[in-house]
Amino acid sequence: MDFYEILIFVYVIVALMLIGFVLIQQGKGADMGASFGSGGSNTVFGSTGSGNFLTRTTAILATLFFVISLILGTQTNKKEKALDDWQNIEVPVIEQPVDSDVPATVTAKDSDAPMTAAPQEELEVPN
Repeated sequence: MDFYEILIFVYVIVALMLIGFVLIQQGKGADMGASFGSGGSNTVFGSTGSGNFLTRTTAILATLFFVISLILGTQTNKKEKALDDWQNIEVPVIEQPVDSDVPATVTAKDSDAPMTAAPQEELEVPN
């Protein structure tokens, strides 16, 4: 594994952890219910609650996420992009061999004779 693949792996893990920590956090309205005695809120993380731990962890994960994003962006920018067959959509040139029985087409640029329009027949208009 090279450095780029390790960064991609760490990036995905940090993103999933960041999503999890954001979803675990309580909204600001949950503190109002706890102050009126609506249950044992925040008892898992101690009497101060989980706000401090979750907030710091979310901030650290968010910082890691953005730093890894910047590193991956610069690494991707330095990589040479492989050409895809669909990117080259030019019409292929078919070359005819010189010994061919089929005569080559002559264009106006190739011929020395001036290009003249074919004579048009005059139509007789009945009176």
